Amino acid sequence: MDASVLDAAIKAAVMLSDPLRLSFLGLGVLIGLVLGVIPGLGGLVGLSLLLPFTFTMDPYTALAFMMGLSSVVVTSDTIPAVLFGVPGTVGSAATILDGYPMARKGEAGRAFGAAFTSSIIGGLYGAMLLALSVPIIRPIILQITSPELLAICIFGLSLVAVLSGSTPLKGLAAACIGLLVATAGDDPQTGTLRWTFDSLYLYDGLPVVPLALGLFAVPEIADMVITRQTISGNADAGSRWSQWQGVKDVFRNKFLVFRCATIGTCLGAIPGIGASVIDWIAYGHAVRSIKDSGKTFGKGDVRGVIASESSNNAKEGGALLPTIAFGVPGSASMALILGAFLIHGLEPGPKMLTERLDITYTLVWSVALANILGGGLCFLFANQLAKIALVRIGILAPVVLAVTFIGAYQGSNAWGDIYALLIFGFIGWVMKRLRWPRPPLILGFVLGGLVERYMFISVERYDWEWLWIFREGKFTPWVSIIFAMTLYGVLRPIIKGYMERAKSGGSNKYSIKFRRENLDPNMYFSFGVVATFATCIYLSWGWEFGARLVPHVIAYAGILFTGGLIFSDLFVVPPSKFAAVEGEEGTAAAVEEARGTTTGDAFKAEQEEVHFDIQADYGDLDVKTISIRAARYFGWLAAFFATGSVIGLLPSMFLFLVGYMRFEGKESWKVTLYIAVPMWICSYLLFHTLLLVQWPQTVLGDFFPELRSIEWANLF
Repeated sequence: MDASVLDAAIKAAVMLSDPLRLSFLGLGVLIGLVLGVIPGLGGLVGLSLLLPFTFTMDPYTALAFMMGLSSVVVTSDTIPAVLFGVPGTVGSAATILDGYPMARKGEAGRAFGAAFTSSIIGGLYGAMLLALSVPIIRPIILQITSPELLAICIFGLSLVAVLSGSTPLKGLAAACIGLLVATAGDDPQTGTLRWTFDSLYLYDGLPVVPLALGLFAVPEIADMVITRQTISGNADAGSRWSQWQGVKDVFRNKFLVFRCATIGTCLGAIPGIGASVIDWIAYGHAVRSIKDSGKTFGKGDVRGVIASESSNNAKEGGALLPTIAFGVPGSASMALILGAFLIHGLEPGPKMLTERLDITYTLVWSVALANILGGGLCFLFANQLAKIALVRIGILAPVVLAVTFIGAYQGSNAWGDIYALLIFGFIGWVMKRLRWPRPPLILGFVLGGLVERYMFISVERYDWEWLWIFREGKFTPWVSIIFAMTLYGVLRPIIKGYMERAKSGGSNKYSIKFRRENLDPNMYFSFGVVATFATCIYLSWGWEFGARLVPHVIAYAGILFTGGLIFSDLFVVPPSKFAAVEGEEGTAAAVEEARGTTTGDAFKAEQEEVHFDIQADYGDLDVKTISIRAARYFGWLAAFFATGSVIGLLPSMFLFLVGYMRFEGKESWKVTLYIAVPMWICSYLLFHTLLLVQWPQTVLGDFFPELRSIEWANLF
């Protein structure tokens, strides 16, 4: 680091040490922590809220204020991820896989300790790499083009899909479903309307917020309601010092922390990748690099929490690199940071690396201080937060659901958000019951727009030459290398199983036999998925090439993966179980029984892979009880929205809180009102007064339109 860079760093530190600027940094951190805890809200909402207030500030204060918020949203979103199995933001989705099972085992405090410590270290590491990388960022970023970005997206999708448990084909098919859903709306290349069903709501595509909350929040709360248990499986949600065990876990796995933080920083520097991919790739790296990870990951292994949390905080430093150097936002939240640049007359590019280097290092210091402050505050209250896991489900469910309902409406402030939440909530619950992994679906949806854009640009500019190592006469091997890694990742479980059987002297001979008993709900769901892909191909056949290119590629891939899953479950008997029994001196009936085992059952018997789906167990509950409780649960959801269409979402929220706690949760009127009234007042102040949410029109508002002219009563 030369003298000018060091001088700029010192100047930035001095400027940021002003008490007023530190106060605004702290205020931004507090707002970010609150928004991260609330499912459906996040950095975009917070930064949008703060941006107008920065007009009168100097650049140092404004950027410290906004970076304070942006840096810690993915720290506090660990709280709902661990306690409720609900991702506060997409950056905490991978944390659910091990954090939520830890909470159910009474280790929420330990999960918090590991998560917050990893977040602090990851955030500081990302800020440090940002500081060191500023002088050399330009030549690196300029080497990355659309084909490489497309290859990275596909690699991220495959990495998550093949880690989807004992049936990786389900993960790959689920990723295709998400990609296909993401193509809905107005095609940016040709203007073709795809899968809009004459609905204006879908013209701009489906928002990610209601889809994510539907797939994750609604099914998790449903399982707790059906089993009528608290989140934690026992009364110990973490002793006073339990979080220190998590801290020790972090330092015992310090090399994992630094590896995942490096992944987060490097991928964060690539525009468009973002937190939705980074935590999954870091988690996948942990699974691949840790011995016997398949036995513990996805079931409450603290190392899964460490991998996810150290990467998603580190990415913030990386995302600033292209934003500063080229004015290309490294993430969606960085686009709003870029807006703050323009408001204050800051021009991203070479000037930020030369004349305004002090501003650049203000961002570096802000990220570092925000992570220390945010992680420290979360760490300080981790044990108290863990005790939320002991709250009775009759109280917890309506509170979480009420916030989820309103949070889902933030997708596009339309009734379509409500319908999407209900539809994908039910689909998510069905997928969970049938052991279909949901994270690949949401990841495919998040990356869908990027995959389509990069594929269209790659094909239009290079035709199919972008797939080869020579492009426009230049040696460009990166796409081939990334695709080779992707193919190896997909085939690795098959190769590993083949080699293990050969090493142990077992047979690699497969048996083919039709098993009628496997025509169960899971198989019918698979048939429905294939039919959906086929229908999409048929409906899009007459579209222009640019509009149908990606939907057709995705649909054909989906048919291939789902068709392979159907064939393997209905006809293929794996060699492991077959060989083991046939080699014994057993009866012919025993051999026949082994041959009758499905591929999925055999894999479950012979190995336990990483489960990206949280396997909720209904215990001894019979089918009738489960069905009745599930119907009542989804009935309450439907009633909330039906009431909301008449009197408004916010008034309906109060009735839902009171009705559910009193009549479904069997709470006393005193407890019900003691919780519902403050909860509703806080929601009113946050959503109506502070965020200025534009509530949808209702029947009551149509009868009394004068209510809409009164600011405090404009809820209808």
